[in-house]
Amino acid sequence: MSVVRVAPDSHALAREAADLVASVLRDAVTARGAAHAMFATGNSQLEFLDCLVEDPSIPWSAIVGFHMDEYIGIGSDHSASFARYMQERFVDRMHPRAFHLIDGLAGPEPECARYQALLHEFPLDLCVLGIGENGHLAFNDPPVADFDDPLDVKVVELDVACRRQQVGEGHFSSFDAVPTHAITVTIPALLRAVVVVAIVPEARKADPVAAALEGPVTTACPASKLQDCDHAVVYLEPASAARLRSSSR
Repeated sequence: MSVVRVAPDSHALAREAADLVASVLRDAVTARGAAHAMFATGNSQLEFLDCLVEDPSIPWSAIVGFHMDEYIGIGSDHSASFARYMQERFVDRMHPRAFHLIDGLAGPEPECARYQALLHEFPLDLCVLGIGENGHLAFNDPPVADFDDPLDVKVVELDVACRRQQVGEGHFSSFDAVPTHAITVTIPALLRAVVVVAIVPEARKADPVAAALEGPVTTACPASKLQDCDHAVVYLEPASAARLRSSSR
């Protein structure tokens, strides 16, 4: 079972998560000379990324980074591109040794194969993820989530709730503007990391958080697989933890 920590507010959540992430990265670099880490995108990660930037103890020059998904048909010049998000909010600020970006304009199947090969070359010490409004992990929405997926990276069709979330977060002007398909790292590949850190602020995540942590383990809420992940730490704050039954969380 994953460890759940409820911070006093969203800033404390970001700070506590950043402290753990910094420790994991430093330990991997000390032990092996390098660290391999995957990071999530989205509005929920912004404060956390700001905290990472402020930490001078992280040896970024020894860190190889990845992200977990990208829309098919969108290039890195598009405002909603996750590759652009990571370039602007991570690479240009942290300056890691390398950061491998998914190309949304490449042939989808060859791009999946390329990215899967990179993940095999650089096994993850750390995966930092969020939980979507429909309970997804990366773009593993309920209709396509597979807890025993044989692939590490695949093409998926985005469900309606996921596409609506992208509009609600301000990334697209309308539902029809959101791409219908994406490339995503699969759930087994995400949770294979040595340490998994989930960063989940905001009241709009309260229902999926409750389903993920206290409901059945089912692909109807892909994030419920975190219950089986004893190397995961889930960071919440009072608004996102509001629907949990256990006050001790």
